[in-house]
Amino acid sequence: MRFRRLCVAALLATGTLLAPTPASAAVTCEDVHTTVNIGLTPLVPMLERMYGRLCTPQGAKTVQVLIPGGTYDNSYWDIGYEPNSRSYTRAQNKAGIATLAVDRLGTGRSSKPLSALVTASAQANAVHQVIKTLKPRFEKVIVGGHSIGSAMAMIEAGTYRDVDGVLVTGFTHKMNYITVVPVLANMVPAGLDLGYLTTMPDTRYNSFHKPGPLVSGAISFDESTKDVFSATEAVDTILLNTVIIPISRKINVPVMIALGNDTHFCGNNFPLMGSDCSSPAALKADERQFFPSVPRLDTFILNGYGHSINYAPNAPDYHSAVAAWSKSL
Repeated sequence: MRFRRLCVAALLATGTLLAPTPASAAVTCEDVHTTVNIGLTPLVPMLERMYGRLCTPQGAKTVQVLIPGGTYDNSYWDIGYEPNSRSYTRAQNKAGIATLAVDRLGTGRSSKPLSALVTASAQANAVHQVIKTLKPRFEKVIVGGHSIGSAMAMIEAGTYRDVDGVLVTGFTHKMNYITVVPVLANMVPAGLDLGYLTTMPDTRYNSFHKPGPLVSGAISFDESTKDVFSATEAVDTILLNTVIIPISRKINVPVMIALGNDTHFCGNNFPLMGSDCSSPAALKADERQFFPSVPRLDTFILNGYGHSINYAPNAPDYHSAVAAWSKSL
């Protein structure tokens, strides 16, 4: 024992024995409830509450505000099935980037107003108010989304111009209505009133994951955590995020678009059935016309999976690409 102590003392004296370096900075997570006004004017307030899960690595200077897609809540960004590979927030936190995954109004732990009042623009306005509370704490704020949440992220960035970057996943300006309409037709009322909809049981694999592998544990988690969306969210999503009058024309910060082999938004050789997702370069060329004011447009294709790419077995490839892009801003 005395000999071992002498050896340790000698190593410490020479600097040979060093304290182990942690694999990643400590992460602190907290529940955040932000009061937001979605009234038509400041004089006629309509106060609601938007919930988010904020996870901050020690020393993080950048935060991503993440909006889930229709029938998803914040758990889409922190998937509980095999989270080491499928949790988006865990991957970003490990890279030193803070994340605030919100529940859209009407879902999860956020307020549930009448569905008719819950539009994509109202959601974007609520997220804008959340972002204002983060500004004093972080040097850079990125707004990101999945599917209809991406539409809201672009509305927020194009309207308020208060972010340093925009992440678009599971969405392009060219929607394939041939595949989207059947998904919407299979929705059933669920929630506060008949305007809140969700998927019928056992339809989520075909709707959101195909052609990816059917992993029963992942699909079961998706089914058990599914939420709702308001039909009115789809109206201005289509009006403000298609080729008609894209709000993205007003975005003036870097944008990254990430998709899988998404039949809802990718048409490849059939331009009337979605964007060209045959390669990152093809997607960039197709989408560039909708972002005339951005200084930089990056694109990423995650092959082998469908719409909800956080569930992909190879999701870490896309998570790493987003982390690298975020750090480059």
